[in-house]
Amino acid sequence: MKNCMILIWIVLLLLPTYYGVLANGRAQYQSVASSRTDKKENVKKKKNTPKKKSAKNSTIASSNFSTAARKTDTPYQKVFKDKSVETVKSDFMTIHKVDGKLYFEIPLKQMGLEMLLSAAASQTSNSTFADMGLKKMLHVKFTIEDSLVYLRMVNKTTTYDTKEHNIVPAIQDNTLDAVLESYKMVGLNADKTAVLIDVTKFFMETNDNLNLFRKKYSLFSIYGKSKMGSAVVKSMKTFDDNLTIKVLMPHTVKLLLMGMTYAQEDVTVMATYSLVLLPKESMRPRISDSRVGVFLTNKEHFTMEQDGVEHYSMAYRWRLEPKDVEAYKRGELVEPKKPIVWYVDSAFPEEWKEPIRRAVLRWNPSFEKIGFKNVLQVRDFPKDDPSFDPENVKYSCIRYLPTGIANAMGPCFVDQKTGEIFGASVLVYSNVVQMINNWRFIQTAQIDPSVRNKKMPQEIMDESIEYVIAHEIGHTLGFMHNMAASAAYPVDSLRSATFTQRYGTTPSIMDYARFNYVAQPGDKGVKLTPPTLGVYDDFLVQWDYQYFPDAKDMKEEAIILEKMVDAKAGDPMYRYGRQQIASRYDPSALEEDLGDDPMKAGDYGIKNLKYILSNLDKWIKDDADGSHKNSLYRGLANQYYRYLKNVSYNIGGIYLTEVKEGTPGQRFVAVPKAKQKASLKWLINHFRDSDWLNNKELTRKFPLGINMGAITQKALASSIPNLYKGVILSSHVSQDPYTEQEFFNDLYNLVFENTIKNNTLTDADKMLQMTIIDWIAQTFTVAPAGKGLLGIISEEDAYAPSLEDIAAYGLDETGITNHFFDQIRLMREKQGNMITAEELTNFGYSYGWQNNVNITAIDNSRTYIFALGTRVRQLLENKLSTAKGADRTHYEILLFTLNQKLKNL
Repeated sequence: MKNCMILIWIVLLLLPTYYGVLANGRAQYQSVASSRTDKKENVKKKKNTPKKKSAKNSTIASSNFSTAARKTDTPYQKVFKDKSVETVKSDFMTIHKVDGKLYFEIPLKQMGLEMLLSAAASQTSNSTFADMGLKKMLHVKFTIEDSLVYLRMVNKTTTYDTKEHNIVPAIQDNTLDAVLESYKMVGLNADKTAVLIDVTKFFMETNDNLNLFRKKYSLFSIYGKSKMGSAVVKSMKTFDDNLTIKVLMPHTVKLLLMGMTYAQEDVTVMATYSLVLLPKESMRPRISDSRVGVFLTNKEHFTMEQDGVEHYSMAYRWRLEPKDVEAYKRGELVEPKKPIVWYVDSAFPEEWKEPIRRAVLRWNPSFEKIGFKNVLQVRDFPKDDPSFDPENVKYSCIRYLPTGIANAMGPCFVDQKTGEIFGASVLVYSNVVQMINNWRFIQTAQIDPSVRNKKMPQEIMDESIEYVIAHEIGHTLGFMHNMAASAAYPVDSLRSATFTQRYGTTPSIMDYARFNYVAQPGDKGVKLTPPTLGVYDDFLVQWDYQYFPDAKDMKEEAIILEKMVDAKAGDPMYRYGRQQIASRYDPSALEEDLGDDPMKAGDYGIKNLKYILSNLDKWIKDDADGSHKNSLYRGLANQYYRYLKNVSYNIGGIYLTEVKEGTPGQRFVAVPKAKQKASLKWLINHFRDSDWLNNKELTRKFPLGINMGAITQKALASSIPNLYKGVILSSHVSQDPYTEQEFFNDLYNLVFENTIKNNTLTDADKMLQMTIIDWIAQTFTVAPAGKGLLGIISEEDAYAPSLEDIAAYGLDETGITNHFFDQIRLMREKQGNMITAEELTNFGYSYGWQNNVNITAIDNSRTYIFALGTRVRQLLENKLSTAKGADRTHYEILLFTLNQKLKNL
């Protein structure tokens, strides 16, 4: 009894202390949670709360605690008690791995500060599905609201004039930072300077905000879902201003075609997450100019200086400032305060490393022209630096990715509020070697004997790798593709040694102007490659990186920069042509073309392809199974397809140029009528003359398949009828239009030329005529309920690239379309001929892709299509009595199809 009384007495003595501890913890908790409200109430609570000494060791094993001591455990301490704990700590943030769960201990001083959060697949069991090395980025910050910690997406699009104080509160109320995730506060650390949250779900389960798998495309999508409870944290690192976490994540991945599961696989990835603190002192932004091809971030600005919201954009650029401003002003070469340092992956084949280094340093002479030296630097991956991690966005790395994809990419990581680039990656997929090999052979073997081999000479490979990497480095500097660059050169100049040695194949390596396919056998001394850097590339560096020490703000800089662009207006060497993905209007801004006249360039190119094909079997040795020859043969056919498509874009084409009022040039100009007519004739004549591709002496050595001549014709035939839609818009904006009536008349005369002349039909004639008749019939087919518009089945837009175009011109940067090309084509044929490139534009964030112009208001095409149908029917009826054999049967089928559709109209 006495012992019980003593125990009760001790408990009573301890109770005030115990409740004081709880009250103190609650008051401290509330002082953090109520940063915006109830401040006075919190102050009162703090005054009445006895202070508590902080625990010395929050990870003491429970066996060392007395019964009374256990009751003093804080919520923070309970997370770690009797558990397996791994902790990494820095001033930026502390990370805990507790029995497989992941916790962030976020210092209160970091609340509200802006950060970039990235995710990438750094390892994978299947690189077809995962975006290997390609970082997904979020501009975020952490905030505390009551008992929750919010992860917010920073609103980076809205700016306002801070001098106009009356509108600022309203703007802030209407531009909140969206909440991505909310976390319950587990507790505060011992000294109440940081809050603990459980982030397991965000980093160790499927996260749509940082999806590691490619998601949705036009006809197909890839969906990856992590297997619940199977993710494991493999490593954690935290530094002064950033952290890195690697998580092994098994997934189930589905490939969906037209919404149906085509394939399902188990795919495991190593997800690498990086969180980096953005600089508190922002870089001065640079207002963009739509006449200059740079990546940018779009803004809307609220000000009372003008009516309505002001829309503008900021260019992507590294923060390049001279170490010695006074020396810079004197015109001396000055090093930057912070150079752009590139780290080269140790996984690269040793012979690749030197051309990669040269590719990076290739840009330095352009920076020297604006007063900076040693801007870009190259280093190997550090071997003894524990702080180095290539997945950390602080390090700009050139990565080697051993996959079947033949490509390279150059994404950069940007503070979207200012446009400051603070990190980048160049991703080099190992099969890029095959792509380079095929390019060089198919485009230059007619003139360069050194490439007539199964394996390229080392000198050629070095030159080609250097070009590919230099192009991607250009992207990481903030530069967009300029697909109009090569159109500045007259085609015949590309056969001139003097011209090409000075200028190469294009004014910009940011174009897709690969190698000189115009040069003919016998042309001496002609340069076959793009320039080291073109004049337009120098201009990009000057515009984006020139330092203006005397300009007081970005508006004064903008005035100087605008005059710089004005001075080049009207000069084709400095014309910017945005890449056309979803809608392709401008025949002078295409990928994979050369010169200012696609018909002339095509004639030279086709002549070379015929020469190469005739010698292919003789030139390529040590290819017992014929696989390399087969690859070259298909690549050659693909090149031929591009030559014909380049010309087809003339028909209904419109030249597009960004023009400022008062400077030379026009925003849009229709391709002249004569050129459109000539292009249609050229296209159909070459369509008929595609049998040269069917080299049976060569193709009999390949596996069983269809000759590329027929495949190429089939792909082209389906695109020819829809050219009329381009003609509608082109004639609408032209001073001397190529009208719909003229187009349909020319189409009739060219497609049915041999029928009109009583000549025997070729297979190409029959294919094209059948395509035209099927198209006419489809136009007047009543669609099933719920499909089409006004009872007419929707047709592919004339300006949208076909599936074949997407593959041929490399419009899908991911390589997925090419990988699943046959499956997608089969599905398209079953489900209809609709495919768009709308979902392939994830690489572009410049002035926006050229949008489709709706021509419904000016479209009278049904009248002309009906007239064409009746005209063809009359022709066939007249020729039926004299036609013989297969031609007669062909005409009967065409007539039957037309009569079925036109008899009731």
